[in-house]
Amino acid sequence: MAVKPIPDGYSAVTPYLIVHDAAGAIAFYEQAFGATELMRLADPSGKLAHAEIKIGNSPIMLSDEFPEMNHLSAQAIGGTPVNLMVYVEDVDSLFDQAIAAGATEIRPVENQFYGDRAGTLADPFGHVWTLATHVEDLSMEEVNARFSAMV
Repeated sequence: MAVKPIPDGYSAVTPYLIVHDAAGAIAFYEQAFGATELMRLADPSGKLAHAEIKIGNSPIMLSDEFPEMNHLSAQAIGGTPVNLMVYVEDVDSLFDQAIAAGATEIRPVENQFYGDRAGTLADPFGHVWTLATHVEDLSMEEVNARFSAMV
């Protein structure tokens, strides 16, 4: 049997987060987003060299910071330019759950011009997440018209 170039359960692009306190981040993601831990590998000091979680049907890899390998967390570099988009069944309840778990609201949950109900938050580890539920199917013409009216 041939080895698959993309293993079962993974997609072509998988986010890999570097965090300060990866074990704490896993606990937060479980509480805030209902993540499931798939695996973890700790070095002799207890730092997580590699871990994997799944949110919905999407795997996310993560590890602790290792500055000697230039693996720095969002906190260490003063923020992140990356926003992780997560589609969920009920954005309002999951957003509230994440806030209760310790996330900070950046943008409240609102209906968006492009057909999603979405809000954005920051996790306690410096990463930014937009949670959304798709509520309207729109053509590109409708999206463009709404965007033009908005700006």
